[in-house]
Amino acid sequence: MCLKTTASFGAADLAAFNTISNGNDNGFMPNIVLMEQNLNVYIAADNEHVCLKRDDTLILMLPFSEYEFIPLNNNLISITSKNKDETQFLRFTNSQRYSDFRKAVKLCQMGVKPLIEKKKEDNEFSDRTEENSAEVYFHFYGLLHQQQNMLQDYVRTSTYQNAFLWNCGDFENKVVLDVGAGTGILSFFAVQAGAKKVYAVEASSMATHCQELIRTNNMGDKITLIPGKIEEVNVPEGVDIIISEPMGYMLVNERMLESFVYARKFLKPNGRMFPTRSNMYFSLFSDEMLYQETVQRCTFWHHEHFYGVNLSGLKTQAYIENFKQPIVDNWPASIVCSDVLIWPYDFEKDSVEKLHKIDIPFSFEATRTAYVHGIASWFDVTFSGTTKEVKLATGPSDPPTHWYQVRCLFGDPILLRQGEKAVGRLLMEANQRLSYDIELTVQINGQCRRNTLDLKNPHFRYNSMGTTQMEPVEVVPAPEPPLSGAMSFENINGDVKVD
Repeated sequence: MCLKTTASFGAADLAAFNTISNGNDNGFMPNIVLMEQNLNVYIAADNEHVCLKRDDTLILMLPFSEYEFIPLNNNLISITSKNKDETQFLRFTNSQRYSDFRKAVKLCQMGVKPLIEKKKEDNEFSDRTEENSAEVYFHFYGLLHQQQNMLQDYVRTSTYQNAFLWNCGDFENKVVLDVGAGTGILSFFAVQAGAKKVYAVEASSMATHCQELIRTNNMGDKITLIPGKIEEVNVPEGVDIIISEPMGYMLVNERMLESFVYARKFLKPNGRMFPTRSNMYFSLFSDEMLYQETVQRCTFWHHEHFYGVNLSGLKTQAYIENFKQPIVDNWPASIVCSDVLIWPYDFEKDSVEKLHKIDIPFSFEATRTAYVHGIASWFDVTFSGTTKEVKLATGPSDPPTHWYQVRCLFGDPILLRQGEKAVGRLLMEANQRLSYDIELTVQINGQCRRNTLDLKNPHFRYNSMGTTQMEPVEVVPAPEPPLSGAMSFENINGDVKVD
């Protein structure tokens, strides 16, 4: 019997239980006899069998109805017949594949159809994402404590529920698609608002927990889980409204917005997106304390006698590395010292290519005289419902959220007097690490500053209570001046001409 199968879960070794130990170290537990090596593991498309193959030859087929699959440690799965007269073992050579297989088995046992892999050329997510970053990303969102962090963000969760319930007319008897469903919380809100059917798409191992919540909340007739990436799956029918929470730090980090926009292929004509549109906000800021903290973090590398080793040869690189980190924290609106620039994005209308390269020329006017230390950013999203427009905002004057705000520092501050202009460009280019490379250029009164920042590697300047965290630092003499000479960003990168 040859069944169509899902994509391979990778290589695994097959072994059987023997009451007499042969004393050989084969990587399994004692009394385990190795039977077959490097078999490819599949789940049949009928959702009822595990298939073990060598090349295209079927070696063994194990029905879920007759066997129990029990995860052990060390990438090991115990396969025991339900009448207990036979036990076999699978040992995966890759821990991620082991985890993926466990998730798939659990979904099959819950009656959820597995994902049939599409060709890679059809998979926009894989084309834009390196494999390691994808594994880390989906592992992170497969953790309950991370989901809890988002669920307990009162502003986030309550705003989404209000946006749905205050616009019941947009949901009543409608078919809804939830992109990146996580625990399924937005799917439940959609049902509360009157949705006839919700398709919840989730690619991480959180899909198993989502299915459990669907079951325990008796929502199986309303919510259907589709495990997989939105770029890979097929939704059975066109949908009336697409819901998602795709925002990251600085709005675009993690590149989930692109998946949200990709899902428009399933949207019926005149269908809606919730959220509907977004704005990123930018302004100049002045914060001497933040600047000095960042400098102080670098002074460790000024040690010339660290356990007998001179570390000072790395002090310049330490400054560069620390100032490449965007700062994620909350801060008072009083640090803003210019007017505000807005970059809009419409989830229903704008192209996905607009998210690949975000080029923002600016000309800020100082609202007061201050030393400018960098550019601050925050965002909001708007749910444009038929009945009510609802906004989720993350600005410095808004209630705090788990997104905080993000600031990008210059290497050196520049004095800007009230009414003067700061001209430059902020360029954000998407990368395959599910984030953005940022180039910041500014010119004030003939003085140029340039910095490159890595949004994938921010400095989180807050503690678990959401307040600013002052890092403990070893007090050593600071350089004089802190970023002068060879350590000046302006001198390291060269003067920059702003067109």
